[in-house]
Amino acid sequence: MAFMEKPSAGKLLLDDTVPLTAVIETSQSLQSHTVRAARLEGRVIRRYSDFDMLNNSLLISGLNLPLPPKKLIGNMDREFIAERQKGLQAYLNFLTQHHILSSCELVKKFLDTNNYSANYTEIALQQVSMFFRSDPKWEVVEPLKEIGWRLRKRYFLVKNKEQPKDRQVLSWVDLGPDKFLSDKDLQSIMKLIPSLHPYICPVTFASTSESSALVIRTFNEKGTLRDHICKVKPKEPFLKKYCNPKKIQGLEHQQIRTYGRQVLETLKFLHDKGFPYGHLHASNILIEDNVCKLLDIENSLLGLPSYYRPFVTQFRKIHTTESIDVYSFGHLLYEMTYGRPPDTIPVDQFPSAPYTSVVSVLQSILSTEACKAGMPTVITSKLKEALKSSKECLEKRLQEEQRAIHQHRRLTRAQSHHGSEEEKKRRKILARKKSRQSAYENEEDFSLKYNNNSGMFSKNYFLFLQNILFFL
Repeated sequence: MAFMEKPSAGKLLLDDTVPLTAVIETSQSLQSHTVRAARLEGRVIRRYSDFDMLNNSLLISGLNLPLPPKKLIGNMDREFIAERQKGLQAYLNFLTQHHILSSCELVKKFLDTNNYSANYTEIALQQVSMFFRSDPKWEVVEPLKEIGWRLRKRYFLVKNKEQPKDRQVLSWVDLGPDKFLSDKDLQSIMKLIPSLHPYICPVTFASTSESSALVIRTFNEKGTLRDHICKVKPKEPFLKKYCNPKKIQGLEHQQIRTYGRQVLETLKFLHDKGFPYGHLHASNILIEDNVCKLLDIENSLLGLPSYYRPFVTQFRKIHTTESIDVYSFGHLLYEMTYGRPPDTIPVDQFPSAPYTSVVSVLQSILSTEACKAGMPTVITSKLKEALKSSKECLEKRLQEEQRAIHQHRRLTRAQSHHGSEEEKKRRKILARKKSRQSAYENEEDFSLKYNNNSGMFSKNYFLFLQNILFFL
């Protein structure tokens, strides 16, 4: 599919973190070969040679895989076939229950050929090539084969021709089933990622289409936090690095405190901004000069399922991206302390550790009680209430001071205006006008009163004369 091509109608976006299950339901002989029929969503036919080929491909993991040995004589015996079927079922159970192997492309294709038949490396190369034709300043140095765990994600070491000495990593990924943002909103938010936070690994370039995304970041030769813990080279395949590392070592207490604080600060920043992450694990943290930087901050925007989703789906109380981040931090803290991930989840018995405070934090996150009751928050509820109260008091005092300043400014402005020469002159003119108006009104009143008095005197005088004439 071309990079800018629309996905085909009805395209099913699978969640690759969902472990497949396999049950061998029948065995039958066909031309001197014993055939196994493994029941999945459909019906998959596998010979022993297919199991053997898969097993050889998985030996890179360094694990002791329980594939029953091949038998040349007596392999058609009924009892042997029944025993072989039991052994192969145990082998499939081991693969599907192993957190890393169950998400491995080799295992997915072996168990589900209908949904996992595509060649994602070829698709990635086609789309990356089309992108480079539209932006010729970029050039592929080499493909980084199988350094990640996602089936539909491929990595390339690239360089900018304008800065040929700087090496950067280009990742191509198919959009996941949880992509709910519109393409326009997705593009806008992707542009904001480079400037989000100093503890977030910056993105040099990001481009999305309706089916996939390209992201370019600076290449770090020292690798991730998990590379540091497992003492492995960053460019080695994911299965070889992490399935059964030989030289694992936990971190020093001061390193755990420093890295843990930096990660929690970043998570709090994202939570306060309402930015969903949910993809915290040791392989998504770069270490640069004793500073942690979170990788793949865009994963949730692209709809990609979380690395720990198979664990999270078991606990109904872990149902928000914030609680997923806290749960993932528990896994990260365990790895930093013991040098390896926990064998089972939940964890109620922790190995002895010199840092009792770390163990108490792990118990509050990874224990059975914690997983069932719900995750703690990055900031405790009591502390949240204290901060809320402090925030309200601060804002109240600020608003009161703002009102007082506003009133003082109005009073000062009025006083300044009242004492100005122009205002004094205006008031004098107004006073003269009022004085003249008052004098004029007084004259009118006097004249009216005089006229009234004169009229009254004439009337009274006339009546007086009438009375005198009457008596005469």
